[in-house]
Amino acid sequence: MSRADTVSSMSNVHSGGRESPANATAAAPAPAANTARANPAPPAEFPDSTESTVVYRLRAGIRARYRRERRFRRLGAASLAVGGLFLLWLLGTSALQSVGAFSQTYLAVDVALDAAEFGGDAPYSREAIAAAPYQRLLKSALRAAFPAVTARRDKRRLYRLISDGAPYDLRDRVLAAPQLIGGTHRFWLLANAEVDRLIKGSIDRHAPESNRRLSDQAIAWVDRLQAEGRVERRFNRTFFTAGDSRNAEQAGILGAVMGSLFTLVATMLLAVPVGIAAAVYLQEFAPRNRFIDLVEVNINNLAAVPSITFGLLGLALLINFFGMPRSLPLVGGMVLALMTLPTIIISSRAALAAVPPRIRQAALALGASKVQAVVHHILPLALPGMLTGAIIGLAQALGETAPLLAIGMVAFIVDVPGGPTDPATALPVQIYLWADSPERAFVERTAAAIVVLLGALAVVNGLIAVLRNKVEKRW
Repeated sequence: MSRADTVSSMSNVHSGGRESPANATAAAPAPAANTARANPAPPAEFPDSTESTVVYRLRAGIRARYRRERRFRRLGAASLAVGGLFLLWLLGTSALQSVGAFSQTYLAVDVALDAAEFGGDAPYSREAIAAAPYQRLLKSALRAAFPAVTARRDKRRLYRLISDGAPYDLRDRVLAAPQLIGGTHRFWLLANAEVDRLIKGSIDRHAPESNRRLSDQAIAWVDRLQAEGRVERRFNRTFFTAGDSRNAEQAGILGAVMGSLFTLVATMLLAVPVGIAAAVYLQEFAPRNRFIDLVEVNINNLAAVPSITFGLLGLALLINFFGMPRSLPLVGGMVLALMTLPTIIISSRAALAAVPPRIRQAALALGASKVQAVVHHILPLALPGMLTGAIIGLAQALGETAPLLAIGMVAFIVDVPGGPTDPATALPVQIYLWADSPERAFVERTAAAIVVLLGALAVVNGLIAVLRNKVEKRW
């Protein structure tokens, strides 16, 4: 043994058989480095081992799934954004076009109420006041305001500055205050629709005279009245307090609103109880046989039938067969009730089916009868869903036009209905008639009626949603 081996052996003995760190590091190479050199990691694109291939495929599938989920969320958000933009565009366009309909132009006219036109000396009877020639009095007042107008054609243009309903408005004011007879008084009277459009800036003054209904001479008269302070814009109460009219400045929506209200009430009273009762029977009590299956299939098919079909059914059955009058809100409500029934039945059955079976089973286990279990336990829990179905059906009925057109509720009716048996029209039909009118002054009133209809739908849905939340029960 050499001297070097002896020294090495002695150093090992003194160190307790352990090698020094330096020797150990030099003697034993790093295992990780050896493993990496012996088994290099497979590339991500081309795995070598079976285990690495499985892991790679799992991770690739997870990444692809996440990408699909992100794509789906983006598509959903984009769809909501597009729908919201279209809704904002509709509401914004209707609101901007309807602003002018809520104000109306009035002209101040000094009218001489000569006592001779009312039958002589006071006291004046109401019959004499009502029969006075108010149109002639207004024409005389306009000629006095513009004495330079002498030609017959120019006089006709001058008379058209005020509304055709101004004589009736003047008559009502004199009937309300007979003490005005015998003097000259200033009355603010409704202006013609074209004058109203001129004051609102809807008529281009610089356009050729042949392209507008208001002549240059009439524009000069209006400018003179405006310079004298005899032109004012006021809130258009007529739009909310009058019925339909062929003159745009006198047209209102009260008759159509009352007709829609009576029609909707008739629809609700007929469709909601019958629809809920039919849904309860079909879901809880009806036997399972072919006849019931046929009824359910037909109900589902009726929910997809075009609304005009129900209008034709009402025309053939209610009007032609039973001889009921046209243009009645009661008839319209019956037709819309037939159209709304499938929607209410389907949604009510879905609400009943959504009640957990344990509620029904617990009630029966405690000795309740089938009717008691349905009335006292199942119906209260399903009521919010049933109200939702009723909301959808009634909102659909409120906006329907085609069935009402088929049963004759498109007639021109000036008077405001007093009940469901009085002739009337509906607000959607009124919108259709105004939109079809060639009179440009009806454009802003059409938009205003649309805004009113949308507001009515929002109010009805909001009220019923609050009611639904109040009666909702948790299980």
